[in-house]
Amino acid sequence: MMRLTNKTVLITGGTRGIGKAMTYQFAAEGARIALLVRRDVDEFVQELQSLGYSVIAIRTDITDYDQVNQAINTVIEKFGTIDILVNNAATIARGNVLEMTMEQWKEVMDVNLNAAFYCCKAIIPHFIENGKGNIINMSSVAAKCGDITAAPVYGTSKGALTTLTRSLARQLACHAIRVNAIAPHAIVTEMSGQWSEDKRKQVVSSIPMGRMGSVDEVAMTALFLATDEAPFITGETININGGYLMD
Repeated sequence: MMRLTNKTVLITGGTRGIGKAMTYQFAAEGARIALLVRRDVDEFVQELQSLGYSVIAIRTDITDYDQVNQAINTVIEKFGTIDILVNNAATIARGNVLEMTMEQWKEVMDVNLNAAFYCCKAIIPHFIENGKGNIINMSSVAAKCGDITAAPVYGTSKGALTTLTRSLARQLACHAIRVNAIAPHAIVTEMSGQWSEDKRKQVVSSIPMGRMGSVDEVAMTALFLATDEAPFITGETININGGYLMD
């Protein structure tokens, strides 16, 4: 039997990069998929549906709590329940602290931290009512090491998300709700595809495994956390970085 049969997964940022890989892997394991999106993704949804997957997409500004709450209610009306929440949507800013604008600070914190909190806050009552639930937050190595090439707001937002993960895990364990995070580094995505060849070589040289990771490798870890194969894991932030950071 597929590992997520009869499960509903709600994913933010599920149409590109790591999120897209998670959408495909979760759907292939039998999950019903609900995507919160900021633009029309009809072609992507139709592609998934043509493969026999159960997928819907809801236009939502995830930085607006009321919209998030309404979207979650819509998903529950459509599928009857939500079992797993994946907070994957993120944005980034470049430059040092002096170059970074207040608008960049607010935007990154809104998308990377506040939106994840809004999704958690809106869905937790449903999880408590169900007597179980599963939240997976997408953090970053920058949460543990600080930003290197990004503006300091990125690592700050991800560090706060990691702490939120631990705090919720402690508070919600009594309700059989697991909360974990994943901290990738050096993954082949559209963003890393913009690196110069010199930067790519520099990054790879710092990784003991001597290569960059794939979005599918990150998605496989998320899939593991989403299934019943990880029933006693909560409050963890799992590194996926080829040995770059071992903690």
